[in-house]
Amino acid sequence: MSLTIVDGGFAEPVFGSQRAFRALMDAFARPGSVADLSDLAVPPAPMSPAAGAILLALADADTPVFFEMDMLGAKAWVGFHTGATATTDTQSARFVVLAEGSDCAGWSRFAVGTAEYPDRSATLLLPVAALHGGQRLTLSGPGIETTTDIAPQGLPSGFAHVMAANRAGFPLGFDLVLVAGSEALALPRTTRIQEA
Repeated sequence: MSLTIVDGGFAEPVFGSQRAFRALMDAFARPGSVADLSDLAVPPAPMSPAAGAILLALADADTPVFFEMDMLGAKAWVGFHTGATATTDTQSARFVVLAEGSDCAGWSRFAVGTAEYPDRSATLLLPVAALHGGQRLTLSGPGIETTTDIAPQGLPSGFAHVMAANRAGFPLGFDLVLVAGSEALALPRTTRIQEA
């Protein structure tokens, strides 16, 4: 078995999982805030440490993961540490590891839940160049007192339009997490995103 598959998981699985889970839940509760997931996970490239920590904390044998790009090392690593299976079925995936520069026009192929079970939707992990220094976007909605600004670098063309369409389908829709290095920023389906 390759050491790259075995290495890089949580040094202390219980505490690592708790820390990652708490940081991500805080990020979802306060959209636009940045979660620090440093020193938790070191997945095989090109998966970011933040994406690795999120999957280690949340994925398990009952949450299939879809990988948009060919990441054999990362697939094997996630499977080894979580028991989650990699799937090619976009509708069954509960987590989606997107490619950097992913075409957001295709995100509608992922699960958005059903009227009876809106929680049976996918959480998309989108790698970006950085969470600061890019085009300014203004966020509003639940968890945001008035508005807050973010400026991630490397968002795909048409991002704000796709996210507006996703929000319009509430309570259905996917949730999105931007990941850059060891940082994450959550954008739940309830968040309104406007280009500044």
